[in-house]
Amino acid sequence: MSLARTLLDVRPLRTSPVFRRLLIGRTASVLGSFMTVVTVMFQVWDMTHSAMWSGAVGLAQALPLVVVGLFAGSWADRGDRRRIFLVATVGQAVCSLLLAVQAFTGNVPVAGILVLVAAGSCFGAVGGPAAGVFVPRLLPKDQVAAGLALNQVSAQAMMLLGPALGGLFLGWFGIGVCYLIDALSFGLSFYGAFGLPELPPEGEPSRAGLHGVLDGLRFLGGHRVVRGALVTDLAATVLAMPMSLFPLINEERFGGSPRTLGLFLSAVAVGGVAATALSGWVTRRARPGAVMLCGAAVWGAALAVFGLTSSAWAGFGLLVVAGAADSVSVLSRTTIVQTRTPDALLGRVTAAEQIVGQAGPHLGNLRGGLVAGWSSGATALITGGILCVLAVAYVATTTPELRAGGERE
Repeated sequence: MSLARTLLDVRPLRTSPVFRRLLIGRTASVLGSFMTVVTVMFQVWDMTHSAMWSGAVGLAQALPLVVVGLFAGSWADRGDRRRIFLVATVGQAVCSLLLAVQAFTGNVPVAGILVLVAAGSCFGAVGGPAAGVFVPRLLPKDQVAAGLALNQVSAQAMMLLGPALGGLFLGWFGIGVCYLIDALSFGLSFYGAFGLPELPPEGEPSRAGLHGVLDGLRFLGGHRVVRGALVTDLAATVLAMPMSLFPLINEERFGGSPRTLGLFLSAVAVGGVAATALSGWVTRRARPGAVMLCGAAVWGAALAVFGLTSSAWAGFGLLVVAGAADSVSVLSRTTIVQTRTPDALLGRVTAAEQIVGQAGPHLGNLRGGLVAGWSSGATALITGGILCVLAVAYVATTTPELRAGGERE
């Protein structure tokens, strides 16, 4: 395969001005959101100096995604996805603006800050399923995977840049300015989506309330390829998520240097960005299921070997490999979900994917911490990686449709 076909496929940027504007707005809002993550953590710690309150920030962000997500997906499958996304974007901007106001005035207790964080997460849970239909509706089928890759590489790049900028801006301008920048970034996101056409569901709209949610869950239970894709992601995150183990392993194996810890924390993201930048060979393939299974297995295997190594640089390299494999797996999984789900159900299935993507890593970090408490960080990492490989092998064995490729239709 030529170098041009290996590099990130940018055809959607050339052929779709609407997608290009949408991507610019999305990139800006993701950057602002990561800056806010750092700012909230800093402010809550500065106010309380309590690990419990700091942990509550993650709970305030994740819990609404789980509770609101499936019902939001049902709503997105009943109405105009464009309008729903715009309303959710305005809601997120207002929450960020209120966070800025409380930072400038200094009169809001920490519980009030968490309420605003949770409210913003609720709006994000509504906007996510609506946005899940944009790429397959805006791009030709042969460019959907490329569009998803562009979304992914922009998000990963902002994941690297956002926290760093957040830390710099906190030092230069203070908490309120960081929140204000996030609020303004949603303005760009609103502008990016405002020019979209109306996007009502194609086919029979979702039933209201719990009935619509159950219809979506029945689809997931009955569609073996989509179900297998989500189960594979759960196996990779719940069984092998390593982030909570890095400080302990760094202490056990590498002397506890903060520089080494920083390398470990960034290595997975570096691998992810690099793999997505070279994702042309993935997005042009017609068998995302097989690619996803291989990527998830390499993720688990690389983390298991990392748990055995005593060289910091070898460990860094293994984490880069793990991040690259995870990026390829996530991109392939998203392609399967977007292309194998009927449009009338895509909001609900995207909501389920969003929940898996948010809840899985949190559960995985919890699992790693518990196992490490009973044994050691290395043991938790090695066993988790091995269990991940075994779980992926089980999914591949029991879901021949996925193993055969999960071809795009």
